[in-house]
Amino acid sequence: MSKRFIGARQTTLAGEIELKGTGVHSGAPVSLVLHPAEANTGLRFIVSKRGRIVAEIPADVRFVKNLTLCTVIGDDTGASVSTVEHLLAALRGLSVDNAYIEVDSKEVPIMDGSSAPFVDAIDDVGIRELSEPRTFLKVLKPVRVEDGDCWGEIAPHSGFHLDIEIDFPTPVIGHQRLALEVTPGTFRSEISRARTFGFMHDVERLWKAGLALGASLDNTVAIGDDKVMNREGLRYPQEFVRHKFLDAVGDLALAGHPILGAFRSVRGGHRLNAHVLQALLADATAWTMVQAPRAREQSVFRTAPVALAAGE
Repeated sequence: MSKRFIGARQTTLAGEIELKGTGVHSGAPVSLVLHPAEANTGLRFIVSKRGRIVAEIPADVRFVKNLTLCTVIGDDTGASVSTVEHLLAALRGLSVDNAYIEVDSKEVPIMDGSSAPFVDAIDDVGIRELSEPRTFLKVLKPVRVEDGDCWGEIAPHSGFHLDIEIDFPTPVIGHQRLALEVTPGTFRSEISRARTFGFMHDVERLWKAGLALGASLDNTVAIGDDKVMNREGLRYPQEFVRHKFLDAVGDLALAGHPILGAFRSVRGGHRLNAHVLQALLADATAWTMVQAPRAREQSVFRTAPVALAAGE
């Protein structure tokens, strides 16, 4: 493969992807179809009901409607899609720029609680490069948001770097921190399989609030008083901070373009991720759009992105 600028061209899926699952909060069955899209489409959710399209919602932070326990996007008609972050993390983590995401429910299926099922499905069909150059959102100066003892900051960087730190008052989690340059290779190997987690003592309160109705040990790491309740244990060392990292990749995908910047979060979550992105975009002097060099040829690849991400 030529030594052209890696990531210079926009991408889309090489084929259609169909998945079925359950909404983690609604407990309802969900059908999801990912469709290839042309250049400059971006990532767009198509909400359907009984085979009829009722809304089209861009994966854009301007459409965020709720950030309680998950990220919810919606439009002014009242249509919404929740728990979008794990799917968006998979698409952005693998550098997929354009796709239509058709969902027949108000929630993306939770699958196994991670991005791995989405990553596997994308890898099965492959990613197609398009002729149009990729456009990046480039951070020009640091932007910081504080909320009590939680804070987040995004600063200039030549790639896409995340540094996530969490601190929970339980020995099962405690203090964890992970910093990585995000590439398709590192996302697949270090982040994609990290599952969402929750505390057993919160279950009854969430159920009464109509939340977590689809949560189970099949899609959530359950934390008891002093141990992980899942029989198989954890998938990674520090799986908890890795999942927070995964969430941040998905939430930052709501920039609408791949980011050239470094994101740092301390004791944050969906709300802080979105507020940092909103603060960045609100300051016109803090960012600009840059375009990669235009390339000519097109190709479909499956395993090549891993080799390229490793630093060919």
